[in-house]
Amino acid sequence: MRIDSHQHFWKYDSVKHAWINSEMEVIKKDFLPTDLVPLLKDGKMDGCVAVQADQSEKETDFLLQYAKEYPFILGVVGWLDLCSKDIEERLINYSKYPKLKGLRHIVQDEDDDYFMLRPDFLDGISKLGDYGLTYDILIYPKQLPAAVELVKMFPKQPFVLDHIAKPNINGSIDKEWKHHITELGTFQNVYCKASGMVTEASWGTWRPKDFYPYLDIVFESFGKDRIMFGSDWPVCLLSAQYQKVLCILKKYLVQFPASVQSRIMGLNAKEFYNL
Repeated sequence: MRIDSHQHFWKYDSVKHAWINSEMEVIKKDFLPTDLVPLLKDGKMDGCVAVQADQSEKETDFLLQYAKEYPFILGVVGWLDLCSKDIEERLINYSKYPKLKGLRHIVQDEDDDYFMLRPDFLDGISKLGDYGLTYDILIYPKQLPAAVELVKMFPKQPFVLDHIAKPNINGSIDKEWKHHITELGTFQNVYCKASGMVTEASWGTWRPKDFYPYLDIVFESFGKDRIMFGSDWPVCLLSAQYQKVLCILKKYLVQFPASVQSRIMGLNAKEFYNL
């Protein structure tokens, strides 16, 4: 089974999607399941995981409705307010949706680099396991130290790092990023998505080999059983079409046997999200 572990849907709204600035005209429009179908087919992908792009329960409902209508959407990573005092009530309410596989908070936009260590956030994270939910860590490299502390506190909670923590892909490996990625990889409950890389490189002018030194570190840190492919479509369109994103990993993985390629391209996501 081949699975795209990370993509988004939205009906473009200039207020809700204010993060899409004037340099991102190409994604200032609707991106719906019917738009993704031919891309998955061309890439020989069997399904996908839809991930939240807006921090609201309406967004979670929006994705769950699509998952109900389109069988190829195998799971949803939604949003609930993990800092809310009524998080338990919200989790109970959403436990009736079998395709809700995990939650995510857009921590990269928080001013506090240690937002994830807030007592109320930690309380929310502590409840996810009771409902079989994973947690996607979306951060910048400067927030990696907090991520390390977070996963250290919850050794039984499944975590996955999105977009390899968004390092600046410019040919010069940041030593701090490498150090913390290596450290994060020592925790067996933490996975990593080989996703979102093309938008951290020079848009449209990168070459596949530009990503290999970063992927080397990720593979050394997390190993073949805890890495999964994600396209980050349609955000990836800022820098590359879907098939070009897919080809980066396809070319990198030729050094591994077919069994490893199968894990990275789908089986790891299937196991992590219980798809």
